[in-house]
Amino acid sequence: MQNLAAWIPALLGFAIGAVAGFAVRHARLCSFGAIEDALMGDDGRRLRVFGLALGIAVLGTQALIVGGVLNPETTSYVPPALPVIAILIGSIMFGIGMAMVGTCGFGSLVRLGGGDLRSLVVVIILGATAYATLRGVLAGFRIEVLEALTVSMPEGARSDIASLVARGFGIDMRAIVAAAIGTGLVLLAFGDRRLWRAPRLLSAGVVLGIATTAGWIVTTTLGDAFSAPLQPQSLTFVSTIGKTLFAGLLNVANFRDFGVASVLGVIAGSCLAAWRAAELRWEAFDDDHEMRRHLLGAALMGMGGILAGGCTIGQGITAGSMLALSWPLAVAGMMLGARIGIAMLVDGSLRDVFGRSWAGLLRGRGPLR
Repeated sequence: MQNLAAWIPALLGFAIGAVAGFAVRHARLCSFGAIEDALMGDDGRRLRVFGLALGIAVLGTQALIVGGVLNPETTSYVPPALPVIAILIGSIMFGIGMAMVGTCGFGSLVRLGGGDLRSLVVVIILGATAYATLRGVLAGFRIEVLEALTVSMPEGARSDIASLVARGFGIDMRAIVAAAIGTGLVLLAFGDRRLWRAPRLLSAGVVLGIATTAGWIVTTTLGDAFSAPLQPQSLTFVSTIGKTLFAGLLNVANFRDFGVASVLGVIAGSCLAAWRAAELRWEAFDDDHEMRRHLLGAALMGMGGILAGGCTIGQGITAGSMLALSWPLAVAGMMLGARIGIAMLVDGSLRDVFGRSWAGLLRGRGPLR
């Protein structure tokens, strides 16, 4: 019975990942696509859908915290000192990598479920470089140099918005802050009437928000303290891809991890959605140039995602649901990195990219004359 209990979080993680993978594939939702639409096409609809997911996740996660079910201090997202430099460097690297690949780690898993062999290569390289940065050859430099440069929070506070507000006002206002941010994000999404005509997109946003909250519930209440130390977690797709690769090669027992199982679940859910839509087909690289671009992008996402503390899902929604200060920093860095990456692909060289004014770069305009 104890052995079965150890597998319950993993089985539920697989189910949660499968639902998320199915919904995102069905809706053709992509975080990099959402950023590209907003920066290059002045179309913020898909970005609003991710805002909807975040709003729901904030409301659900903060309700768990207020209700005493989840303790933020037991998670990895709200440390007493914030590694700002590592987050900024890592998030920009991740954003550039997204542009090179054309999607994020989560999106690569979704594509892989549809038979995209390019994404198989991306997932392997991303996982390997992520694990090397997390626990391997690059871990020492990450810990001793980049993550040593931190900004300490005021005494008694953690690096999350609600904690700092409580510190400033001398009273716990978490419920009010969470309600204002969460409700505001949900209303912002539903305020775009064009999205009302896109029920698939809206449903994918709702599913991602609920899935994030469900992840916190599963890993907080159903973990087996006898099999491993309990640390609440939810959806994120950088370190977990590395751990999945490690589990498959060296340590099968690691498949009992919620995050590892969620990675496999996303692939399975996406595969089911692709099969139902008759979209299952093998795809490979067109040429060596495309392959080199994907290899570089995957490596940047693997290293950058670990430094940033997560991917567009791990930081953009999961860390955001904790109201972590790393969330706005990482999201801003990823958007900037994605814009730089797009410019690199369009212009073909760093010289042309940095020949633009920064204002023009952010607005997607041409070079400064």
